[in-house]
Amino acid sequence: MAASMSISSLLSRSLAAASSSALRRKGRISEVGRVVSRYGTTCAAVENPNIPVKVNHTQLLINGNFVDSASGKTFPTYDPRTGDVIAYVAEGDAEDINRAVSAARKAFDEGPWPKMTAYERSMVLFRFADLIDKHTEELAILETWDNGKTYEQAAKIELPMISRLIRYYAGWADKIHGLTVPADSSHHVQTIHEPIGVAGQIIPWNFPLLMFAWKIGPALACGNAIVLKTAEQTPLSALYAAKLLHEAGLPPGVLNVVSGFGPTAGAALASHMEVDKLAFTGSTQTGKIVLELAAKSNLKPVTLELGGKSPFIVCKDADVDEAVELAHFALFFNQGQCCCAGSRTYVHESVYDEFVEKAKARALKRTVGDPFKAGIEQGPQIDSEQFEKILRYIRSGIESGATLETGGERIGSKGYYIQPTVFSNVKEDMLIAQDEIFGPVQSILKFKDINEVIRRANSTSYGLAAGVFTKDIDTANTVTRALKVGTVWINCYDVFDAAIPFGGYKMSGQGREKGIQSLSNYLQVKAVVTPLKNPAWM
Repeated sequence: MAASMSISSLLSRSLAAASSSALRRKGRISEVGRVVSRYGTTCAAVENPNIPVKVNHTQLLINGNFVDSASGKTFPTYDPRTGDVIAYVAEGDAEDINRAVSAARKAFDEGPWPKMTAYERSMVLFRFADLIDKHTEELAILETWDNGKTYEQAAKIELPMISRLIRYYAGWADKIHGLTVPADSSHHVQTIHEPIGVAGQIIPWNFPLLMFAWKIGPALACGNAIVLKTAEQTPLSALYAAKLLHEAGLPPGVLNVVSGFGPTAGAALASHMEVDKLAFTGSTQTGKIVLELAAKSNLKPVTLELGGKSPFIVCKDADVDEAVELAHFALFFNQGQCCCAGSRTYVHESVYDEFVEKAKARALKRTVGDPFKAGIEQGPQIDSEQFEKILRYIRSGIESGATLETGGERIGSKGYYIQPTVFSNVKEDMLIAQDEIFGPVQSILKFKDINEVIRRANSTSYGLAAGVFTKDIDTANTVTRALKVGTVWINCYDVFDAAIPFGGYKMSGQGREKGIQSLSNYLQVKAVVTPLKNPAWM
């Protein structure tokens, strides 16, 4: 894959390709390709629920072994297409976090991982990336089955991004170094970058494998040990990927994976006194709790990638057809379950009516159904809780006076499918314009001039991302510098290169994921000062 990863460009290419040829592996058509071709065309119907992958890993991964939880408890993980149970997974709690942290602590303090050369660590990560490519089908099937995202998205977009990101950090492993610093006195001064120790990591359910990679990539490249808690909604793919990482040569105890719930396993990890660093991706509300637990325990540093309510600004000079398509993608991608979704679509008054009509038409053409079926753009929402939350926000939009242009209802009677929904005449004080809905609901607002839309775009507690659609470079530069967000996409959206840092301003988080910036999350800087006796030079 090329270094620059645009989800939108990859998506358009993937949907144009025949599903069978895209899934060829060494001269054969994959089994999943045959399964996909058997699915029907009925919207939201699951005509063939059989999945050609067996769930083999449902236990906790501690010290290199799959083990039951200390309590023996399990919990169900569900298929969002039907609401049926896929498997029962070990339910980790505080005792299991203790076991995992002890294994990680021993692996870091006494094991071979931090004592390997950086080159040796990089080779483990390179082998892991190769295994991801080799097992793309199995990983993508598990991701779709457990999460509801389309198989085409998982297999053709996300898995290539994941292996690319792992190779990116493998490349960094032997390029992390300190500096020699000139001193004002007769001393030799150097800085050393050391691994921080045991990193606790908590990942969300909307991009389980991608967030797994974003977390473990930089942490392992820097030589740390990890205890990772998966989201209770989507535990399966991370367990499979962790098994592959051990096949690549990762020593036991370096990566430990605990499935469980936030108030038990998550809280125990955030407050653990032997965890040296914490990284969390999820809601702003939960992020506050995580930060408080970290501060009240051992004041461990915390990286937070939290919620968003990102503006997508369509200026008066925009090509309306192109703007409609990009705004549609910015909001509806991944069933709208993106922290950086362009969920406030600001459109200049001169093109507003045309934009609304075309946005409505595009939403009506969006294909919704079984995510294993080729050509489907939108699968089900993650679970019943999120499903009901989205429908409540839709009702709120109607009750507050926004115009429901299309959608607003569930699709079918089974699974968690929602019609692509478009609201016009949305006002700033409406909940649908303020809250992170995390679903397929597009809110279109009207603006008159650039200064006005900048002020309105910034009038939120979030600051994760933004999109600007214009042909005027001066307008683009003005808006880019004025928006209080971590990422601004100009005439594009959701471009996620492994080297591009990602994170937010304000209540969208602190710190950055990806890129060189993420390495500093997992390193300590030590200054070493040595006297110089009769130096030839200073």
